[in-house]
Amino acid sequence: MQYEPPLLPGRLVRRYKRFLADVLLEGRVETVHCANPGSMMGLAAPGARVWLSRSANAARKLPLTWELVEARGSLVGVNTGHANRLAEEALARDRIPELSGYDLRRREVACGEASRIDFLLTGRSRPPCYVEVKSVTLSRAAAAEFPDAVTARGARHLKELMALHRQGARSVMLFLAQRGDCRQFEVAGDIDPAYAAALTAARAAGVEILAYGCQVSPEGIELADPLSLPAALMPSAVATLLQNRSPGP
Repeated sequence: MQYEPPLLPGRLVRRYKRFLADVLLEGRVETVHCANPGSMMGLAAPGARVWLSRSANAARKLPLTWELVEARGSLVGVNTGHANRLAEEALARDRIPELSGYDLRRREVACGEASRIDFLLTGRSRPPCYVEVKSVTLSRAAAAEFPDAVTARGARHLKELMALHRQGARSVMLFLAQRGDCRQFEVAGDIDPAYAAALTAARAAGVEILAYGCQVSPEGIELADPLSLPAALMPSAVATLLQNRSPGP
């Protein structure tokens, strides 16, 4: 995913009302759209370097959108709306080996009661594969963490993936970290214990868990390498192998 036109650099003044932020841009303070419903823990410090996109839609009340922030010396994509676009580009290029080999993909597929799953992948002689994508921005140490706020909606999506798996479909939860400074993924159970329990239950019920990092720059964002998972979220055979591995000398 490339930014076109190029992003505009600025300094964060404050983030407020969830979807608004004030940014110092070329000597003046501009109010910009913040496309992130989470807490943005660790990413909204006043004075942080940020990058903004400008919409070509002249009718938009706020033409500028907050896209990137520098945190811990690395760039982080804060626009959660890009996660599905990044996933779709990666699927089209077979950049996610676990999800390659399908002939067709559909977006925003109706599922459950008034809900939607992000992608449906289909192929001949294969069960349908439902994929839900979550944008990950939080990192408090070495791991990318989800969620950064309580998410009842996220827990509901896990229940829907479990139901689809029981019906014979393949169900996948894909965490996409818009940052390149993490090599592993963790569930932020201290922030949302209910979601952590739901994710563990979903994995035990057959829902597959994948996590990938990204390469982030002011020019664009691309999917990078997979992130390692805690044993409770790995495929059962892999988790058993790791647990039984003898310690090295």
